[in-house]
Amino acid sequence: MKPNTKPANPNFSSGPCTKRPGYDLAALNTDSLGRSHRSAIGKERLQKAITETSRLLNLPEGYKVGIVPGSDTGAMEMAMWSLLGQRPVDVFAWESFGSGWGSDVAKQLKLDNARTFTGEYGELPDFSQANADHDIIFTWNGTTSGVKVENVDWISDQRTGLTICDATSAVFAMDIDWDKIDVATFSWQKVLGGEGAHGMLILSPRAIERLESYTPSWPIPKVFGLTKKGKLIDGIFKGATINTPSMLCVEDYLDALNWVEEIGGLSAAIEKSQANLTVLAEFVAQNDWISFLAKTPETCSNTSVCFELKANADQVKAIVKLLDNEGVAYDIGAYRDAPAGLRIWCGATVEKSDLVALLPWLTWAYQQATA
Repeated sequence: MKPNTKPANPNFSSGPCTKRPGYDLAALNTDSLGRSHRSAIGKERLQKAITETSRLLNLPEGYKVGIVPGSDTGAMEMAMWSLLGQRPVDVFAWESFGSGWGSDVAKQLKLDNARTFTGEYGELPDFSQANADHDIIFTWNGTTSGVKVENVDWISDQRTGLTICDATSAVFAMDIDWDKIDVATFSWQKVLGGEGAHGMLILSPRAIERLESYTPSWPIPKVFGLTKKGKLIDGIFKGATINTPSMLCVEDYLDALNWVEEIGGLSAAIEKSQANLTVLAEFVAQNDWISFLAKTPETCSNTSVCFELKANADQVKAIVKLLDNEGVAYDIGAYRDAPAGLRIWCGATVEKSDLVALLPWLTWAYQQATA
């Protein structure tokens, strides 16, 4: 029978992700709107976004946080174009975005001394191949595969190369060992449910030293520039953005950061996301028609949770459409490059009660589509 109770919030998209519980657009601070981002108030709000990000993430001393254009993609491209070329590069990829970084390294930057190690959807590549003298590129969490790194013990503490990590579906949801990361990127529109178009770039002292001592052989577009006359453009990390940001998006991000503080900080956000995954894991254990795309529990994402079903591609599409038409779950089809299945976001902005309400509907839609 069709269930009676629907999720109070049916937004389970993996990006842009659902807004925080209790979100109210009218409650945002609007004092900076209509003002120059270089005005005193504009700089203050941008600087606060940077300072609060660093504080809530407990970044090590000396790490710098900057707001850059182009969302997580822009931040990653900026890092690669500005830092790569000095050393050989090892790229580890197990889903579409990681594969994209490998393609950029090989086809756009055209680095001859680059190696790519891949894992099939649901699996991780062989991290034992990482060379401590090479630069390393990897994603912490595969948004399109639902597979995350179990740990980063494979990254050497004695490395001479840099580690560049796309952490956009992991920051504020997973425990990141920052001492192993030299460059990290993320976007507001993922774990915190912020708005798109802005990227966050985190640099370690080792990454800053590379920027100030090495100049790539290729031209650097202005929008990717991190140095001027051999020195880091420090303003980027103090709120003086390269291009004009949306101050409304900045206020939206500050609202999300304040919410993290209110619920108990980073650890509380991580625990909330992990508790959401537990709800889904219990459902999978009780139903043989659905399984995680991740092959091992230790690598199963607790944000972008991906599933395989005992159903063909057309039946999966029918399930997604049924749930959408019922107003029960929006945007939960698998990513276009991934195997046919479902992808349910369960980061900290998702309420556990909504996931509990969703599960009977998953069973109902599966039965309807495969009858």
